[in-house]
Amino acid sequence: MVNNFNFPIDMKIVLATHNQDKCREMTSILSDFPIDLLTLDSFPEIGEIIEDGNTLEDNALIKARTVFKKTNIPSWADDTGLEVDAIDGEPGIYSARYAGENCSYSDNVNKLIENMLTVPSNKRTAQFKTAIAFVGENMELVSEGTVEGLIATEPKGVGGFGYDPVFYIPEKEKTYSEMSMKEKNKISHRGKAIQNMIFLLRSRLPHIFHQMEDIA
Repeated sequence: MVNNFNFPIDMKIVLATHNQDKCREMTSILSDFPIDLLTLDSFPEIGEIIEDGNTLEDNALIKARTVFKKTNIPSWADDTGLEVDAIDGEPGIYSARYAGENCSYSDNVNKLIENMLTVPSNKRTAQFKTAIAFVGENMELVSEGTVEGLIATEPKGVGGFGYDPVFYIPEKEKTYSEMSMKEKNKISHRGKAIQNMIFLLRSRLPHIFHQMEDIA
């Protein structure tokens, strides 16, 4: 890991997710900070964490609290939801399992496209939201990030994951999947939530996050 601050890496954080795509994206965004990022692969005894909260924030806190309790290492968790206006905010907190338990990214995307077959282009607005929770010794923090876009009528692009092939950003004239990881991270809901979390951590852990950088 690159250390741009000229002092030793002295903090570990567990990314509280089994999703390897999320891990790669968050690791890329956080790579310039002097932290040693671990994943749940290092703690197979934890297993799957039941996310039964009513909001994205609830679910992020459930994961981060569980991992911190079991590892005693500061834990960082996110929960992300896609809210589509034309279908009453679906899939929302159920975004990861929209097409059922153990479904694939493609299953979710195909169900979304099918449910929006009759929705005209000017009514296909949506918001991608991420809530991030950080839990450490005597510390709980939550941040959020939101990006507005449109739902494309068909998948476009080969990058990213989840609903990225159909989440279209009009200003960029691209779906998330048509962007490089660096380009996506600069504008994404997760990138914004991470920036907001680092701003919070900066005041509480100045020896680690002692200045705000362009993290994307």
